[in-house]
Amino acid sequence: MVIHFGKCPQAELEVELASSRSNRTIRYEPDERCSPLVALGVGAQGITLVLAPTVLIVAITVLATGQGESYLTWSVFAALLIVGITIALQAARIGRLGGGHILITGVTPNFIAVSVLALDEGGPSMLASLIVLSSIFYLGVVTWLPLLRRIITPVVSGSVLMLIAALILPICFDRLSEVPQGTSTVAGPLVSLVTLVVSTLLVLRGPGIWRPLSLLIGIVAGCVAAIPFGLYDLASLAEAPWVGIPELEFPGLDVTPTVGFWALLPMFLIVTLVQAIKSIGDGVVVQQVARRRPRATDFRLIQGSMYATGIGILLSGIAGTPPTTSYSSLSVSLIRLTGVAARSVGYAMGAILLVIAMFPKVTGVLLIIPSPVMGGFLLVAVAMLFLEGIQTLSRAGLDPQKAIVAGLAFSIGLGMEGHNILEDLLGSPWGTLLGNGITIGAVTAIVLTAFLEFTRPKGRRLKVSLDNSDLPKIDAFLQELAGRIGWDDTSTDRLRSAGEETLSSLLQPGYERLEGRTARLVITARPEGRSVELEFVTAFEDENLEDRLAYLDEQAEAEDEREITFRLLRHYASSVRHQKYQGMDIVTVRVDG
Repeated sequence: MVIHFGKCPQAELEVELASSRSNRTIRYEPDERCSPLVALGVGAQGITLVLAPTVLIVAITVLATGQGESYLTWSVFAALLIVGITIALQAARIGRLGGGHILITGVTPNFIAVSVLALDEGGPSMLASLIVLSSIFYLGVVTWLPLLRRIITPVVSGSVLMLIAALILPICFDRLSEVPQGTSTVAGPLVSLVTLVVSTLLVLRGPGIWRPLSLLIGIVAGCVAAIPFGLYDLASLAEAPWVGIPELEFPGLDVTPTVGFWALLPMFLIVTLVQAIKSIGDGVVVQQVARRRPRATDFRLIQGSMYATGIGILLSGIAGTPPTTSYSSLSVSLIRLTGVAARSVGYAMGAILLVIAMFPKVTGVLLIIPSPVMGGFLLVAVAMLFLEGIQTLSRAGLDPQKAIVAGLAFSIGLGMEGHNILEDLLGSPWGTLLGNGITIGAVTAIVLTAFLEFTRPKGRRLKVSLDNSDLPKIDAFLQELAGRIGWDDTSTDRLRSAGEETLSSLLQPGYERLEGRTARLVITARPEGRSVELEFVTAFEDENLEDRLAYLDEQAEAEDEREITFRLLRHYASSVRHQKYQGMDIVTVRVDG
């Protein structure tokens, strides 16, 4: 006897989308081996995307505060080493460290504004101390990621990204007018304009193969435009040796925090928090484009990738150089252009960067780029950063509630940056501490998001063992809930069946891990309108339920008894989402009444 189960529209749509997203351009998936020659070739292409932005962002940060030449040289050298190490760690799978994917890493523009403030306030040692503390905070966020997912949302991240972009703009325009004495006043704006126009035109209308190189080509065009104005300082390039390492400039840590330090610390932690949220999105995107057949996101790999990023931030703090972050857009461009997503490319990129760091002449060419060109480059980077904030918000689904949260966070943060009324009311240091635009904007977004979360309908919770023997408890729990919200018998049976099939799906071979001990299961049921959201939190599950549900239709018939469980779950639930973290699985099932 053959039994046919009807499919709900959402499940059917998910299957269709999964099939349509099949990526046949991938030549090598992350775990597939490619030849060393291919890995080196693709890695070299990746280096061309990240080398110039890394060196220029470090130079902009350091030069904006008038730091010495020796510190600049050391910062660039250390940044290249750290970026190379971090890219290699991103590709690795060492226990819980590493995401096993190509994830291009570079120095982030998000920290420019706060890093400049730290260098002005206390020099490299204060910057180093703040970044080290930020790295510890970042690693803590990664560890507790499953518990923070409802408060640290894309709405918070998108709002703060837009604020950061707005606050970097004054630094951009300061660079436009930095030209040697006696140079025409037209030189700076004109060179910046050339950089900006060429980069923008390539981004908007350039051939597909050139678009990833738009910024680099724009920088080259700006440099060519700067030659007639004599904006180059070739003496420093001539003095730079071909091979060697700079004098060590470890700034050390500031063990006597000042009022300025405590005022800057919340800003650094907030930007770090935004980086953590952004890293989640980067990991999701790279996992999607690196496979021939799409799979549900594996948050364990994202956590591993974030641990690698946290190590990179820690190393940046110890070295006293601006911190690193992942660039998903560059990673996606590289994978799509080459069709190569093999992890060995990440190792090749790391090795190439370590070698380049040993050649001061190469980095010297980038360091003598005129300030107006850097300003034009930074304007494009800021525009992309602002757009990334908007895209982050749009991916979150801007309903009226989220729109108000994002709008208030951005407007209050930007307004407070223009006029710090708290400093007038509270004086220093508390006014300075609380009145910074990034701080107040992020706090506004987090408080409003927490308010929305805590004022949601209260869910009912049940704690049991992940075992069939506790199925009667789960069934009674769901039956009582359905009675409380007034569901009829048909809806009640659907809810109970969805709970039973979710438990059966989790009880596949391999869920018992720790010396035969059975994992715990926490079920939270939350009524929302005409639906009930069931959240199953457990641990030690290998297989992702979303993958099984999405590809059931690719099989002509069930291969084993387990397929029946998955088909039943898809029939009873209107949606199923499975998030896999290190040490924890969260399955969210929505059942319509």
